[in-house]
Amino acid sequence: MSVRDLQIPAIIGVFDWERETEQTLVLGVDAAFDVASAAAGDDILAALDYSAVARTVKAVVTEGKFRLIETAAERVAQSLIDAFDLAWVRVEVVKPIPSEGYTAAVTIERTPSGR
Repeated sequence: MSVRDLQIPAIIGVFDWERETEQTLVLGVDAAFDVASAAAGDDILAALDYSAVARTVKAVVTEGKFRLIETAAERVAQSLIDAFDLAWVRVEVVKPIPSEGYTAAVTIERTPSGR
């Protein structure tokens, strides 16, 4: 399961001006979710709700007002694992920095504690 190119206006950064101005982050999520039963019955009720995943990611990022993209990635990963009982998740957070001519990004992979 993947959700790609999720654009989220967010307050993120360490500098004062970053704490006052929304910047657009771009997130991608890959997750281990067994699609076999949904595919076998062509049953949406057995599938993972991609819109719910996207809403969860947006809520975590916008409410968090994090200083670091690393923190945003960690919180998103944990929230998705908890909310959707995922066995594994990869989260990429991309922060374009046009004034400096580059893009900062972090990608993490997480599993639930104890698995």
